[in-house]
Amino acid sequence: MSSHLPDAVMFDMDGTLVMTEELWYDAEAEIMSALDVDWGPEHQAELVGGPLEAAVDYMVRHTEGALTHGAMMALLLDTMERNLRTRPVEWCPGARELLLALEDAGVPCALVSASWRRLVEAVHDSVLHEVGHEMFATSVAGDEGERTKPFPDPYLLAAERMGVEPSRCVVLEDSHTGVAAGIASGALVVAVPSLVPIEGTDGLHVVESLEQVTPALLGEWSHVWSSRA
Repeated sequence: MSSHLPDAVMFDMDGTLVMTEELWYDAEAEIMSALDVDWGPEHQAELVGGPLEAAVDYMVRHTEGALTHGAMMALLLDTMERNLRTRPVEWCPGARELLLALEDAGVPCALVSASWRRLVEAVHDSVLHEVGHEMFATSVAGDEGERTKPFPDPYLLAAERMGVEPSRCVVLEDSHTGVAAGIASGALVVAVPSLVPIEGTDGLHVVESLEQVTPALLGEWSHVWSSRA
């Protein structure tokens, strides 16, 4: 086993930790159907990993202003929270096991999401509580700072709270927006593409599933990256 471990691992939530893409799509489609506006997977793909404000702007434009930004935001949050609290929320393959393995290895973890806090809490109540309330050393939601992904601010804040250097951490993401935030933070990024393909590059490893990832492997990748960062 590698003697190296990352100083911390920071998890994106939607599409990386839990499989919520279908719930997001259903929430968006329900709203659009009520407004008699077409909505398909191609529209969903435009919103993957993006900040909620940008998703709402897109939806408002797509409906040609049928609702104001504020009304659309409130409706989307209400609909999505209802879905999260009334329908099954599943772990992404390998996510729960990796979290527990990192805990066993003594590696602190953070949850860093573009979703707003009320949705993070709904996911916690639905599924994340299964691994214990203290699994994450800290969490950052999309409505808790001036800038969220694709800016690095949420990851920098999580690293600061944990007292670690971002360049010695690993970020786990599933979208281009999240990957951009992770790379900009200086961390080594591991992407598990959900709806949109992602290609590996310097400082970015791409895997098919978190089932392929172990604390030791993340440590090896992080050690090589941090020595060059």
